[in-house]
Amino acid sequence: MKRESLTFLLRNVIREHFIRIHFLLGKLGLHKGQPPVLFMLWEEDGLTQKEIGENLKLRPATVTVIITRMERAGLVKREPDSRDMRVSRVFLTDKGIKIRQKVEEVYEYFEKDCFDNFNCEEKIWLQHLLNKLWNNLRTVNSENHEDARIGFPK
Repeated sequence: MKRESLTFLLRNVIREHFIRIHFLLGKLGLHKGQPPVLFMLWEEDGLTQKEIGENLKLRPATVTVIITRMERAGLVKREPDSRDMRVSRVFLTDKGIKIRQKVEEVYEYFEKDCFDNFNCEEKIWLQHLLNKLWNNLRTVNSENHEDARIGFPK
């Protein structure tokens, strides 16, 4: 990968993004995989682990690790589904509900960190370009799902 390539630049941006958000979330005692689950449960509490995994495009084992960590932190609790005891539903605890404002503040602060010197037009244009990139990658990944998981082109 050439240093001047867009892929190299994007990799560097993603890495710096990860470092910063990991630091900010760590101040709240959160791991980077937990906020997406919290955002989902704040919208619709009591989702199944399967629904969470499908929505976030995570493997079942990964969802289990995230939920278990959140359960240990007192953010969520698992309860069997009332109609199907094989299904586990995830519910927010009081702590999981109360942390919402702080998490939202972290993301607002983080957004400011990232785009502080961008004007409105630049933000709109970047959003447009990132959506195009995201759509390209989703298309390729959906067409070659198994290849995408392995990480090698055919």
